[in-house]
Amino acid sequence: MDDKKKPAWMTDELVKDIPEKKLEFLGQLFADGHGKSQKEMMAYLMPMMKKAKSEKLTFTPQEMNAAIAAIKKHSTEEELEQINKLLKKQGQ
Repeated sequence: MDDKKKPAWMTDELVKDIPEKKLEFLGQLFADGHGKSQKEMMAYLMPMMKKAKSEKLTFTPQEMNAAIAAIKKHSTEEELEQINKLLKKQGQ
């Protein structure tokens, strides 16, 4: 993916050590999940997780934390609200 076409979070210093393929997967996940309700997002995540597994993409806790921090850093208030709701639901 061309740097000019990447979302800002994908070029953030926080994610510089995450391999490109993983960033692209997370980028697709974030872009396609944008605007979905929590219920829709949960239904969307299941096949995406299977896709990650089939492509042998695994994320360390450090990679996930860095990606989430970078995404949050470059998100609008509305996006932050949606992210926080989803993360809170995942933590339950």
